[in-house]
Amino acid sequence: MTKEIFVRTAFPRRVREIRNCWIPMPDGVKLAARIWLPEDASADPVPAILEYLPYRKGDGTAERDHLTHPYFAGHGYAGVRVDLRGTGDSEGVCLGEYLKQEQDDALAVIEWLAAQEWCSGKVGMIGISWGGFNGLQVAARRPPALGAVISLCSTDDRYADDIHCMGGCILTDKLAWGATAFSIANTPPDPEIVGDRWRDLWLQRLRHNGLWMSDWFRHQRRDSFYAHGSVCENYADIEVPIYMVGGWADGYTNAVLRVIEHLPGPKKGLVGPWAHKYPHFAKPGPRIGFLQECLRWWDQHLKGIDTGIMREPVLRAWIQEPAPPASFREHREGRWVAEAAWQGRAREVMPLFPGELGLTVSDQGGGIVVASPQNAGWTAGSWCGYGMVADAALDQNGEAGLMVSFESEPLAEDIELLGFPALETEVTSDTPQANLVAILSAVDGEGRASLFSYGMLNLTHRESHASPEPMPRGEARRVTVQLNACGQRIVKGQRIRLSLSTAYWPVIWPSQAKATLRLSGTRLDLPVRKARSDAEELRAFEPAESTAPMTTEPVSDANFTRCRRIDLVTGMEVYERISDSGGEIHTDTGMAVRDRSVESFSVHPDDANSAIGSTYWRKSYRRAGWEAEVETRIVVRALAGHWRIEASLTARDAEGLVETRNWREDIARDLV
Repeated sequence: MTKEIFVRTAFPRRVREIRNCWIPMPDGVKLAARIWLPEDASADPVPAILEYLPYRKGDGTAERDHLTHPYFAGHGYAGVRVDLRGTGDSEGVCLGEYLKQEQDDALAVIEWLAAQEWCSGKVGMIGISWGGFNGLQVAARRPPALGAVISLCSTDDRYADDIHCMGGCILTDKLAWGATAFSIANTPPDPEIVGDRWRDLWLQRLRHNGLWMSDWFRHQRRDSFYAHGSVCENYADIEVPIYMVGGWADGYTNAVLRVIEHLPGPKKGLVGPWAHKYPHFAKPGPRIGFLQECLRWWDQHLKGIDTGIMREPVLRAWIQEPAPPASFREHREGRWVAEAAWQGRAREVMPLFPGELGLTVSDQGGGIVVASPQNAGWTAGSWCGYGMVADAALDQNGEAGLMVSFESEPLAEDIELLGFPALETEVTSDTPQANLVAILSAVDGEGRASLFSYGMLNLTHRESHASPEPMPRGEARRVTVQLNACGQRIVKGQRIRLSLSTAYWPVIWPSQAKATLRLSGTRLDLPVRKARSDAEELRAFEPAESTAPMTTEPVSDANFTRCRRIDLVTGMEVYERISDSGGEIHTDTGMAVRDRSVESFSVHPDDANSAIGSTYWRKSYRRAGWEAEVETRIVVRALAGHWRIEASLTARDAEGLVETRNWREDIARDLV
């Protein structure tokens, strides 16, 4: 993780670590915290930087915590890593993600931090993914001591831009991430932290934390379940400065542009080439001195030091250079550009029209028929990339014959895109519920097609995610499909390809029945950014650096496989991802940890009701004289009228079986 990162060992202030500290909640439950702070903080108090997560501070996030929080402490802050209620080493149970209880606890944690003798009374929040979400959510609750937030790879809209849905279509990440969260939420606390009561605390989780994913499948439209925790409900609730950070290889980039468009208070946005990781160690590179950028933000807003950061452009984005398709990248060529303001739409839009002549600058008239097999989309890659394994999009030529595609003539000059592409069309469907998917690729001189944006729309959600309506058979309806934001340079001689599909497996679940769509009056709008020189205006990011990584002892090798199998007898197609973290011992705690997961998604090209997703997770923890293991299995079937969910949970310790639970539920499909 630390390759190409400068490891800083000398700091303005000496650092001490509190491995575990108990923070009391109003109801008596205690949350576990790990704290790094200057040795002299009691005499010279410092602001606290809170990261608040369910991912096990003792081992789950320990590697990245070692790279980050001691760095803040060495520069005059207290880095505080807290396990959510019912997770890691904290007491209680966790009944779901982003609940009011989670926010209430955060308010109590912030109040407690601000009152400590070593704290100046000011608190910041930083976090990626879950921690990015709750940073925004807690900011909207306005705790008095909270002074600023850095939110990475997060969202302002839990329905439109999270693992649950995209364009009203149900993402398979609802299962994949749901299974991951299910396994993490049922792991035990560390006996070295909580003592002999570890087994009782574990049993409480195993019996009460539950299968959150069932709730997610019950809520299939944008109702109050998703409105809660979605700060887009009222951006004005947030008054403290917000720094939104994302990457083009991540699944949460859209929110960066939306938040800096709509947030009325102080804000900044940063989009790099990165996947779902902190930018000082993310891939693809280039990495940046993100921790130094954080210090500029904290110094400005928590210490009142004018660092100049608020006089810089509101948005900095990495415009990616053309590159051939690759499932994994160490680095992505490009350059930084800036926007002084962001209003949501590009300054200029390039309209293109698909038809018999390809993708042209003038409307060709005529219609388009789209009726894809259910396996269309297999080259897409993961909805949310982590940049650590080969999970990115493949050459889009693999979709030849599975989608309807249109190509432009070779470009006569370079163009740059920054923002949200959109597809507008009149669509007629032969089924009440159908999905329309649009994919954009850049095709090079050798014919290789690199995906740079895609989007989709469940046509029953054409007017509203909250109140979907069936498509009237045989009647045309005007719809807009918004594609994911992109920052891409397409060079002279390349072609732009638009592909259209009614399926995108295994990114989204199939529609309830095979659909044939007829499109007319179709237009693709590309967000053009006129090339201009910004280099003189931009302050260069410093090189990536961190504190020393924690030491580990490998026990077995990590590996990852991703494959697609086709049964030539039955026609069933299986897409599978197998990941093994490899065993390792954390030398500072003596804990040996290992994770193994198998995700499998199968479908028959001719049967929309054949889709099955299954997951298996095993998480194990060992130390001399103690061991614990959690094993989970979940299967989801997308049948014509309902979702069928089956799950099992088995927990063992050194003495054998601790607990086993099983779930089985049918949930009606609600126009998805």
